[in-house]
Amino acid sequence: MKKKNDATRNILSQVKQLALDRSKMAFISGPRQVGKTTLAKSLQKSFDESIYLNWDDTQFQRQWAKNPNAFLDKFNLNEQNKNRLVILDEIHKSKFWKRKLKGIYDLYHAEIKILVTGSARLNVYKKGGDSLLGRYFHFRLNPLSLAEVSKSELVSPDDFLKMAIHPSSTSSINQKTSWDLLEQLFEFSGFPEPFFARDKKIFNLWQRGRIEKIVREDLRDLSRIVEIGQVEILTSLLPEKVGSPLSIASLREDLDVSFDTVKRWLSFLQELYFLFVIRPYQKSITRTLKKEGKPYLYDWTQVENPASKFENMIAVHLLKSCQFWEDTGEGDFKLYYLRDKEKREVDFLVVKNRIPWFSVECKYKDSKLDTTYQKFQSALGVPHFQLVYEKNIWRKVNSQTWMMSADYFLLCLV
Repeated sequence: MKKKNDATRNILSQVKQLALDRSKMAFISGPRQVGKTTLAKSLQKSFDESIYLNWDDTQFQRQWAKNPNAFLDKFNLNEQNKNRLVILDEIHKSKFWKRKLKGIYDLYHAEIKILVTGSARLNVYKKGGDSLLGRYFHFRLNPLSLAEVSKSELVSPDDFLKMAIHPSSTSSINQKTSWDLLEQLFEFSGFPEPFFARDKKIFNLWQRGRIEKIVREDLRDLSRIVEIGQVEILTSLLPEKVGSPLSIASLREDLDVSFDTVKRWLSFLQELYFLFVIRPYQKSITRTLKKEGKPYLYDWTQVENPASKFENMIAVHLLKSCQFWEDTGEGDFKLYYLRDKEKREVDFLVVKNRIPWFSVECKYKDSKLDTTYQKFQSALGVPHFQLVYEKNIWRKVNSQTWMMSADYFLLCLV
């Protein structure tokens, strides 16, 4: 498989091959400023003709309201054998966008390819009666991963485990390079602008601006919430909750609002890719916890505690691989954690096609084996990896357990 250049994201070739080349619409959603627009525009060079339209452009808003098909005038549809691409950025903010898009696709899908991007989950804007089912594939774009910035070859689920237990095969780059890149991700996040700038001042300005835009712009577009100030307080409280079962009751007391209000705000922040919640795995585990999920942020640099920040970074990498493999047709992949009523816990469990696949424990600066996983491993029988934020560590504990530096493991993911 070919290696990627600096401007290429893992999902790029899959969007073209699985969707656009097969006359399906491609929907790309993900956190604000994760690189969706850049990715979409990079596809333009693969087409004879293309146009980019953004909902934030008031002229396009007026045009779309009057005649959604008007942009087609920019193309000469009478010319045969022309590859044409239309990029519709943030179009989901429009009322009845699905109904209008369905009409355009049904009439012109043979003449044009359609790419839709959005910084909210595109399935939440159910403002039309007509379904787009069968007309599109949805791809989720996540922050940059270590494998992505290392330009490592794309790994399939079938190859993942064999690579993880043979670290010498993970990458052609040396250990120093991979560790340096991991430290840069840890400090500057996986969002392209601050990661590539690698400047603390730019990073601080970027982070503050991103949170403000999510709360004061994106949240406004998605909901009718007027308590913006309190939602901003909620976003400031969540980094302290990372990696621990989330108590909505505790947040309710901190914010002095109702339980249902906090629950609704958290739901909106999930829809806007500010955070995601991992639920406890229940099947096959006796006395398992059945309620609280653990929250994690897409921007792990908001977390001040180093151990929690490290766990959050691993969570995003695991989520990214699960979603990538799922979105590209490799199977059904889900991310859980393990916790029983005695409060014994393992940080992560990846389930492949509804069968437990492997578990992961994160230890920031502690290379001593945490044996808690053994309480669950007897029931699950899956490989277990303990990841450490220290370099040059790799040890096989037994036939089912490995301890290793985080970069060895993360290079095996997407």
